[in-house]
Amino acid sequence: MPSPQWIARKRNLFLAFDAFGTLFTPKAPIEAQYGEIAKRHGIDCPSEKLLKQSFKAAFKEESTKHPNYGKALDMGAETWWENVIKKTFLPFLKQNQQLPQPLISDLWMRFSTKEGYVMYPDVLPFFEMLRHSKALSNSSHSWRWEKTVVGVITNSDDRVPRVLESLGLKIGPRRAGSSALRTERGSLDHDISFVVLSYDVGYEKPDPRMFNAAADMLRATLSDGSADAKTHSIDDFDMLYVGDSVEKDLVGAARAGWDSVFVDRIGAYAKHLEQNQPIGSIHVRTMDSEGNTTRKQIEVIKDLLALSNWPPY
Repeated sequence: MPSPQWIARKRNLFLAFDAFGTLFTPKAPIEAQYGEIAKRHGIDCPSEKLLKQSFKAAFKEESTKHPNYGKALDMGAETWWENVIKKTFLPFLKQNQQLPQPLISDLWMRFSTKEGYVMYPDVLPFFEMLRHSKALSNSSHSWRWEKTVVGVITNSDDRVPRVLESLGLKIGPRRAGSSALRTERGSLDHDISFVVLSYDVGYEKPDPRMFNAAADMLRATLSDGSADAKTHSIDDFDMLYVGDSVEKDLVGAARAGWDSVFVDRIGAYAKHLEQNQPIGSIHVRTMDSEGNTTRKQIEVIKDLLALSNWPPY
């Protein structure tokens, strides 16, 4: 019999994920992949350590000069990344040596698909469980929700949907701020109904406007005219965000009034959980919107399959 706390919750769930570091990660360190492709085009870097330092400096400089991948200037993410790549390799060019354009193109394509990334091992099994749950009633399956809509909310450029599709997930066509796709339908049947990018919204997590944009997308998805959507309202949904950053993901979700869960990909927090405990609460130090350090209680999971145990009461 469900607990009183469970009865008090809503019957449907909007489940949103961060992307990089939560659903997928580089196949090899960024500097290793940059060095591999550079060597293919005749550029030798003294060490991956120096290449990593140069990349971080180039990324920081371009982010400061042209925030949000240059979207406000209509630069486009590809041009933005071309600037980062050029600045990264500039210290390693020989006298009078030019950076080959094919190197830039190869790096852009590498990190646009599964060629540059790998899905965490629990992700596809989790989505397979969600697909399977659609064919079963709540009484015959461990997933508690009558209806689940999944989204992605991420600080990134517009390659994320392509990366996720190449890694084996079915992604709906809607994107925040994209008028050409606002009337697309049928996204409730995708693994991920829509993707909300900082590139499109113009703000980055933890800004609550990223989460508000996702709520607007959920409303649009639920009112797209399909027979299934007509029976649901956003008021029937709990809002849960899953990410790997306390500051950007959990704090941002809290500011928007959402629940949140930290997925511990590097074992920094989950080590404090009991061996057979799929989800638990711990206290961490975090910073509020005014720069003050506070202690915050967060819910931690070791992998996405543990979400079947949320809420943990």
